[in-house]
Amino acid sequence: MKKIMLLAAITLFSVATINAQTAKKGTKAPETPKVDGAGMVYENETIDYGTIPHNADGNREFVFVNNGNKPLKIESTQGSCGCTVPQKPDGDIAPGAKGVIKVHYATDRVGAFTKTVTVKSNATGQETKVLTIKGTVLPDAPAEGATPTKS
Repeated sequence: MKKIMLLAAITLFSVATINAQTAKKGTKAPETPKVDGAGMVYENETIDYGTIPHNADGNREFVFVNNGNKPLKIESTQGSCGCTVPQKPDGDIAPGAKGVIKVHYATDRVGAFTKTVTVKSNATGQETKVLTIKGTVLPDAPAEGATPTKS
């Protein structure tokens, strides 16, 4: 009986150890695939501003990594309208290095918005990439004591 109990305990311990090791492997961050040439992998291709107040801070950043083996050159960034102003990084992004494309949305415009930023670069397979910003700008709250006007 003692041998059976010992064998059962060893089996249970072994199974628990194997499951724990498998769980640890599953939590490892996925590796960024490498490309031959310049590459560009974004942390997020869409920035959601959420619901923000009128005239709130409209600055956000698209962060990316050059997953290639050659320098990445951002040739241009273009907003879909005058209310969306992107700023490309200066200089080349070395292989394995992070880069940032800054974008400013004019939050003086009230209402829902979805705008795009077009990025042109020497990235292999994605020389032109379209990124998205979206959100809703709330109108100013009525002043205290103000009476709404009837139309």
